[in-house]
Amino acid sequence: MKKNRNYIASIMLMSLIVFSVLKSTAQGSSEKNNIISKDLKWSERMALSIMKRDPKAWQIDNNEKPKWDYKLGLVTMSFQELYKKTKNPVYANYVKEYGETVINSSGEIMNYKLEDYNIDYVNAGKILFDLYKTTKDNRYLIAMQTLRKQLETHPRTNSGGFWHKKIYPYQMWLDGLYMGTPFYARYTVEFDKGKDLDDVARQFEQIHLHTIDPKTGLLFHAWDESKQMPWANKETGTSPNFWSRSIGWYMMALVDVLDYMPKDHPKRKELIQYLNEISTAVAKYQDPSGLWFQVTDSGTKAGNYLEASGSEMFVYAFAKGVKKGYLPKGYKQLAEKGFDGIINKLVTVDPDGEIHITQVCASAGLGGNPYRDGSYDYYIKEKIKTDNSHGLGPFILAALELEK
Repeated sequence: MKKNRNYIASIMLMSLIVFSVLKSTAQGSSEKNNIISKDLKWSERMALSIMKRDPKAWQIDNNEKPKWDYKLGLVTMSFQELYKKTKNPVYANYVKEYGETVINSSGEIMNYKLEDYNIDYVNAGKILFDLYKTTKDNRYLIAMQTLRKQLETHPRTNSGGFWHKKIYPYQMWLDGLYMGTPFYARYTVEFDKGKDLDDVARQFEQIHLHTIDPKTGLLFHAWDESKQMPWANKETGTSPNFWSRSIGWYMMALVDVLDYMPKDHPKRKELIQYLNEISTAVAKYQDPSGLWFQVTDSGTKAGNYLEASGSEMFVYAFAKGVKKGYLPKGYKQLAEKGFDGIINKLVTVDPDGEIHITQVCASAGLGGNPYRDGSYDYYIKEKIKTDNSHGLGPFILAALELEK
């Protein structure tokens, strides 16, 4: 009997030791897996860093609850592009989980009101095309149709440009081109045989016509057709300064919309010309570091700083523009220089390999409450953040275009 007890005790002790070893090995393996390898490309290093900080996409920017949001659309769309390159399902699943969270089974979009007529709401709709194709889940088709319906009745300037928001009547902002036109272009090509491509091009024609500065070739952040806003120039209706991110939004919109503009479409050459014109202007203001300043043309003026998101957007537009044949090959070098500047000046790396993007302008706009006057001081005094979503999505997109 005593022998049996000793035998059982020995077996239990051995089991305990084996369990402890297995547990320790599993923990060690888990910790090891939590390290982001420096051998990976920058695009994946950033994506894995984002997922490490924010296991759910809606948590980005310290959000306390899920929401439909243009910034989250920007980041998740970059994950979709990363998935196309890597075929790693972890990136696709990150997007899919976000989609299932913010769009219910009936296709209703969380915190969305069509009658707000906010062009920002349309941007996240870009992730719905691939979600619908891969899942065949009708919720995504219904949500896309809702956003297209918004564009059908969205208020416009007298010359046909979408208002930025209903609360900003008669105003077009450069940001709005990225928020609305790539979705609009893809939808009309995939569902309506491209019948609205002229209207897509009209948005660029209007913003180009009304915001371009003949002196610098840069585009002002916004235009008020009514010329009633205090920030608006009483003769031209333009806002007073050049904000790099807003120009970046415009340039990204151009290269992305051109993906859906057939080679024989009469407006295609016009859009390529716009891209070349703004690229020529933007290139003049690239800092020796490879980066661009928050207020594009103001260089080292007191308070101005080298800003991440605008720089990333310019890099993306230059790199994609060259790859697609829209821009001369020399812009590839400018893009490479810009990306090197981002890595050398703005990226920090933790001991565990997690990376961070610094010097991201958190937000900037015009009007509203408290009132934003579009002055130089306004742009340089907006909050500067690390790992803000505006700096995350474009980083991945720029890295992918350069295969970094």
